Amino acid sequence: MSLGPSTDRRQLLQLAACGFGAAAFSALAHARSAREESAARSDGRHHAPKARSCIFLYMDGGPGQMDTFDPKPELARWNGQPFPARMEATQFNNNGTTLASPWEFARHGNSGLEVSALFPRLATQADRLCVVRSMTSPFNEHTNANYFLHTGVGLAGRPSMGAWVRHGLGDMSSNLPGFVVIDGGLIPPGGLECFGSGFLPARNQATLLKPRGPGVSFVEPLVAAERQRRMLELARAHDRALLARSASDAAVAAAIDNAEQAFRMQAGVPELVRLDDEPESVRRTYGCEDEYEPTRTYARQCLLARRLVERGVPFIELSMVPVGQDRWDQHADLEVGHRDNARAVDRPIAALLEDLHQRGLLDATLVVFAGEFGRTPFAQGSNGRDHNPHGFSVWLAGGGVKGGHVHGATDEFGYKVVDGKCELHDLHATMLHLMGWDHRRLTLRFGGRDMRLTDVHGRVVRDWLA
Repeated sequence: MSLGPSTDRRQLLQLAACGFGAAAFSALAHARSAREESAARSDGRHHAPKARSCIFLYMDGGPGQMDTFDPKPELARWNGQPFPARMEATQFNNNGTTLASPWEFARHGNSGLEVSALFPRLATQADRLCVVRSMTSPFNEHTNANYFLHTGVGLAGRPSMGAWVRHGLGDMSSNLPGFVVIDGGLIPPGGLECFGSGFLPARNQATLLKPRGPGVSFVEPLVAAERQRRMLELARAHDRALLARSASDAAVAAAIDNAEQAFRMQAGVPELVRLDDEPESVRRTYGCEDEYEPTRTYARQCLLARRLVERGVPFIELSMVPVGQDRWDQHADLEVGHRDNARAVDRPIAALLEDLHQRGLLDATLVVFAGEFGRTPFAQGSNGRDHNPHGFSVWLAGGGVKGGHVHGATDEFGYKVVDGKCELHDLHATMLHLMGWDHRRLTLRFGGRDMRLTDVHGRVVRDWLA
């Protein structure tokens, strides 16, 4: 059949059927390709991540860098003598003489990474650690420094790094929240604002999980399952109606999201916190039955963190545990305080790294160990150390970082950075990079400009990357 002046519409459609079909198939193929691309990027990341989860080991109070991961033999030569370099203003200005570390350092692993005797078990993981000896902070006081460490700004009210990760991932259907803080008993100076969502939607704030008991208060249903189902259906219907009338009200949407997340958690949390399901050998390795109670508490936190990673939770933070002394904030009695804090965390953290590795999870899990600042190389009073933001140590492991590697250096006293200076914004930028985000593009419009975790600062530190 050929086209002519008398060709009617039916004949035209018959002739053109293959052409229309090709167009339809082309559109379907394009739609399929778009769906596949969307699915590949459905979690909101900018590039393929090295790490799918992050465990942030928050060392509340500020461990002394020269007592942990930055050996300074020169301190021993000047021990007890007037400090031979310029002193910056300190928090309490009760400065004494030069104070050597009470702990010896030794080289460990194939890398020869130097680790203090405070961490005999963690030292066995030396070849997995990327130690940054050149971190700095602009704050010398706990509350502001904690806000800065967690949110990138030294004031309350900004979103935490965990909230930014949750924001970047978008909606989740998991029966566990995307940002969990495991509360070992010490909420940092600055309070829960350190884990808040700031101007991000409220669903991005942290959920606090206890390492004992049900994990989350009231997580277990109080009524029969069928009755609860009917109650939830009624509540959901009212919620939809309210949201339809308040479509632009982010607070209403967030409240509904949180209620639905709470319902899903009733299925996920009780199973998560049943640590007795773990083999006895695993619980013993972590230290869940250690004679030292703080070790037992921190061991449960680390074991919960591993279980959260297994269940796909992207950001987990562990707080410190009470040890009878202060946090890592030894203004006096350095030897006793640092010893007890290290005893609490050393065995559980080493077990966590090894366990993640044995289960094939470490390569996709970024573990970060950091306090808000370091300590002075001279004494506060006679046997303590004051705050020092001019140069301190943090470390990273797994998730795409170099193992057995040292970045940067402080001076011969461990006081100020002299090589490879890094800022906490750089830590945030690199963490986000490893998790699949460009820190410059993970933003939210607020107050007339695009806001981000790194403010207008930060760079990805390529030297840390494997």
